[in-house]
Amino acid sequence: MDFADLGLSPDTLKAVTDAGYTTPTPIQAQAIPVVLMGRDVLGVAQTGTGKTAAFTVPMIDILAGGRSKARMPRSLIIAPTRELAAQISDNFIKYGKYQTLSMALLIGGESFTDQEKALDRGVDVLIATPGRLLDLYERGRILLNDAKILVIDEADRMLDMGFIPDVERIVSLLPKMRQTLFFSATMDKEIRKLADKFLMNPKEIAVTASATAATTIEQGLATVRTMDKREALRRILRAKDVHNAFIFCNRKKDVDILFKSLESHGFSAVALHGDMPQSKRNDMLAKFKANEAELLVCSDVAARGLDISDVSHVLNFDVPVNAEDYIHRIGRTGRAGKTGHAYTLATPGDARLLSAVEKMLKQAIPPLVIPELADLIVSPDSADEGDTGRGRGRSARPPRGGAKEAGRGRGRERAPRKSASADQAVEVAETPVLEAAQTEAPVVIDTPAPAYVEPEVVMTAPEPMAATPDAEAVSEEYAPRERKERPRKDKDRARQDRNSDARGAEDRARKTRRNPHGIAEMDIADNIVAFGGFTPAFLLVDPYGGKGAPPITALEDETFDEEHEEKRTESVPEPQQDQPSADSAN
Repeated sequence: MDFADLGLSPDTLKAVTDAGYTTPTPIQAQAIPVVLMGRDVLGVAQTGTGKTAAFTVPMIDILAGGRSKARMPRSLIIAPTRELAAQISDNFIKYGKYQTLSMALLIGGESFTDQEKALDRGVDVLIATPGRLLDLYERGRILLNDAKILVIDEADRMLDMGFIPDVERIVSLLPKMRQTLFFSATMDKEIRKLADKFLMNPKEIAVTASATAATTIEQGLATVRTMDKREALRRILRAKDVHNAFIFCNRKKDVDILFKSLESHGFSAVALHGDMPQSKRNDMLAKFKANEAELLVCSDVAARGLDISDVSHVLNFDVPVNAEDYIHRIGRTGRAGKTGHAYTLATPGDARLLSAVEKMLKQAIPPLVIPELADLIVSPDSADEGDTGRGRGRSARPPRGGAKEAGRGRGRERAPRKSASADQAVEVAETPVLEAAQTEAPVVIDTPAPAYVEPEVVMTAPEPMAATPDAEAVSEEYAPRERKERPRKDKDRARQDRNSDARGAEDRARKTRRNPHGIAEMDIADNIVAFGGFTPAFLLVDPYGGKGAPPITALEDETFDEEHEEKRTESVPEPQQDQPSADSAN
């Protein structure tokens, strides 16, 4: 069967022929006619079988007869990674070069302004990652009401990366009457539930069994210690004369470390992982595609959708955590019927992960036979002495110091250690406590203790109490004395009464102003300097420093009374006396 038998237009057939393809792959031969009919498709095929062309080629023919509107794309393709989205856009450019279709690529790390301008002009095909697509939708820069075709590529990877809630929201924004194409390399129960939710009476196309490797890929496994993995990788690269290979690591940090290690040993390599800026990721991938670098050290971000021709080897520096990622990793080689090689480096601590991969493959990975690795190969059951704690074989490490140190007895001996001041090893032994107590006798000084003397207790009789004075004597002794008033003249008494009334009224007015709520004032002595009648006791200051005020002599007392009396008499006018008339004077 040729592409001409699939019902494609002449312009599309010409573009496919120019790309060098004449015979379709099984997934392409079965999917393209169904897509042209307008039915939903559930496609399951292993990596490297041409799933991308299975939906891009018929979409070009379907969209060729319409016209796009501003901000309203006619079709939507959702991809989990930026690299896969860029790969799909390259396929549209390659297969649609004889058509007048417009396309826009919405991925993170690129300018919002350029992407918004492309949407304003109107696009027929919109290829996007979920995050950037929702960002532009929330900004009001895109409408999905006119999208008649929806493609969800690498659905299993969407599930692994946690994009399913975003995908569900995007699907809810699309019209109900649409054509949905659902493609995945694996198909488990959760993917099946998503397919049933998004698709309507789909045509299921399963070319190969789920999660199987291509038969054109030669696989191999080498078990080494963690500390020997880099050396084993370098020996494999030299022994197999590798010039075009993917090298996968589980962690982004390990990608940078391994990349620098290979460069220091003279290998031509570039690095690629998700924490790199998009511009740098594009540059690294472009160098590898242009054969400017022989090795691509990468994370699982490059395990999906990258179609790079003539990749001879895939090297798993780490056993993947998810067993299905193994299929996608080794799928970067052996593409389009070509022969590829996939080698995996494992450690004794990777037994559980390796078992999951072999269970998925339903076969054991054959051992990698290279004479240069003979001295590095270890048994999977051996202890990993170079494990730093990241592996699962840490519990198999023997105790430091042998069986003697593993015991808990008192008489164990410590291992020899080097002295800080000499090059020779000094034996440090621990002497048992009981033996030391027997060899060294304690020195005892016989000093007689002083005799105990009981204190003498003397009983004394209480003294007789003095006679209590009778009540009459007490009352006479402590009775208050009668105050004898000095006879005053009527004039002096009247003046004193008026002055006291005036002073009393003034004092009451002053107290009312200072204490309007009737709070009791403090009684402050005359020799204390304070801040008013409400000053707390801890703020009171003694002007005499605790020595007390000097005594007032009789002379000072009399002087003070005289001055005070003069001021007081001056303030109060004396009453005018009746002057004798002239008649009485005469």
